[in-house]
Parts: sequence; structure tokens; C-alpha cells
Amino acid sequence: MTTLNDYFQSYLAATSTDSSSEKSAVIDVIKTITTVGKEITELLRKGALADIHGEAGAENVQGEQQKKLDVIANDLLLDALTANKHCAGVASEELDDATPANESGELLVLFDPLDGSSNIDINMPTGTIFSILPHSNKGQVATNADFLQKGTEQLAAGYLLYGSSAMMAFTFCEAFDTNNDGVVLFSLNPTTGEFELVKKNISIDADTKEYAINASNARHWLPPMQQYINELLAGTTGPRGKNFNTRWVAAMVGDVHRILCRGGIFIYPKDTKDPNKAGKLRLMYEANPMSLLIERAGGASTDAVKRIMDYEPTDIHQRVPVVLGAKNEVEQVRKLHQQAN
Repeated sequence: MTTLNDYFQSYLAATSTDSSSEKSAVIDVIKTITTVGKEITELLRKGALADIHGEAGAENVQGEQQKKLDVIANDLLLDALTANKHCAGVASEELDDATPANESGELLVLFDPLDGSSNIDINMPTGTIFSILPHSNKGQVATNADFLQKGTEQLAAGYLLYGSSAMMAFTFCEAFDTNNDGVVLFSLNPTTGEFELVKKNISIDADTKEYAINASNARHWLPPMQQYINELLAGTTGPRGKNFNTRWVAAMVGDVHRILCRGGIFIYPKDTKDPNKAGKLRLMYEANPMSLLIERAGGASTDAVKRIMDYEPTDIHQRVPVVLGAKNEVEQVRKLHQQAN
């Protein structure tokens, strides 16, 4: 089997010398993240025996109760990445501000250390999401402002999924994708401790019969979103003329992984429950990296109208609505919202 190291060696061998340095740096950062992912996998396997269940007794910058493993995963990633010579700075869901690392570093890393942490105590899927950006002010201390780049500036993005098996999906930006491999999926072999290649060039069908949304918020949705979901629920007797199935993992990383594996659409829409929040999910370390993965796999990602990766970020913890997955379904959501406006 092709290990992650084998894959990267082959990738660099096909890379021109004028860009090999920057690509090598990105690869080194991804390797650092996957090494920490193995540690998190081991902790999750031990579960309650390692005393990692329950709340940590503090809130993060989002005002959310931190789980014990939220804090542990964040600290593991923070320590590893700030020690990486290529990393100029790190931003995390769990930290108010960016953490400067190495001034000579050429990269910035954003991450959600443990997406879906409410699933920890019930042994459901969780994951780590990451985004890698260039550091344009190399030689200077990284600040929050350095991270405020559009999603289109990402050099690479991906996630680690901690479920029945540990998996890692990532993609380079198109300009870096020397081998035209698109989105690549690896699985952790528990015998060897190595991530091994499962699939390259993952592709999302433009049509689907599966959708993921938290229906408990239906009364708070905007009318076009209510209309869209009602049309799906109407099944063969409704305007869509076919039945749809609902799936909901309660962790974005799990729902996106399912879409990459078998298609579908994931929606966390804008609602009226809290007028101060434009959406639930964070742009910089959730929506942007997942959007890069989805688009590179042939899908689409919007806020219901606007492309996610075209957002000009104003804050590292900025929130946005998210509609991503099967291109034709994402387009249908967009049409309904445009008609309403």
C-alpha cells in the first residue's frame, strides 16, 4: 500500500524545483498535523479510561463549553505546529487570538482541533479540520490580520476523521496539485501506524437524494430554506419528484466525509434564532477548508447565495451560513434564495 510518506515523496519528485520549497513546507505541516491526529486517535480509543470525557469547566471564545478533549487536542496541535519551522502562526477555534510561532515561517495554519466534540461522550464521530495559508509578511510576527485571507488563497486544506477507523482527507490548491489528484483519502492502519492511500480524485455527483440539516431549527429558518426542505420532504408527490433521505452526524467533519464518499448536501443555514450571528459555522477554520475540499471534488459551497471562498474575512472567528455538496442541489438552494430577494 502507498503510505502518506510514499505519496508525498512521489508528489515532490514530480514537482518543479522552482516551487518545491513552498510545497515541501506545506507537506511538512500536514505531516505534523497527521502525527498529532494519531495521538488524538489513541486518546479517543481509550475514551473514559483516559478520563477525557466530560466538560473542561471553561468556555472558548465562541461562548461554548469546552470538552476536556477539546482542550487536549488544541494543546497538542498548538505545541506541535508552533514547533514547526515553517509555521509562522496558528489560529484555533479554542483561542481568542492567533498564536505567533516562527517569524521565518512561510505558512499560517488554522484549525478546529475537535469538530463535533459533543459526540465524544457517546462514541460518535469527531474530527480535526485544518487550513493552510501563505504568510505574506514573512520575517514579521504573525498577527490576526495576517490570517484574514479569502478561502481562494488556501494552499491546502483537509481533515482527520476519528470514527470506526481514523481517516485523513486533504487537497492542495489547484496550482499546487502537480499530479492532478484532487481530493485524496487515507486511512490509518492500526497495525503499522501509517496512513495508507485509499482513493484519489474523489468526485461528488451533481445530483443526490441525501441531505443533512438540523431540522430542530426549522422554525427559525428563512422562508426560502423552509421552502427548499419542504420540497425535499414532499418526496415523489412534490415538485422534486423523488424521495430524499435525511442524514445528520452532528459533526461537520462527519457529514462532509459522507458527502465525499457517497454524495449529498450539507446545510447549516442562516436563521433568526440569534440575530447577532450570521451563521453557526466558522469561516476560517471550518467553512473555508471544507469548501476547498468540496469544490476540488466537483461540488459547490455557498452561504445559500454567495460562494464561501469569495468571502473577505473580517475576523478569525467570523461565522457564516453554509450550503455545500452536490452542485445541482446547492444551485437549487441559491435559486430559491434569489427568487425570494
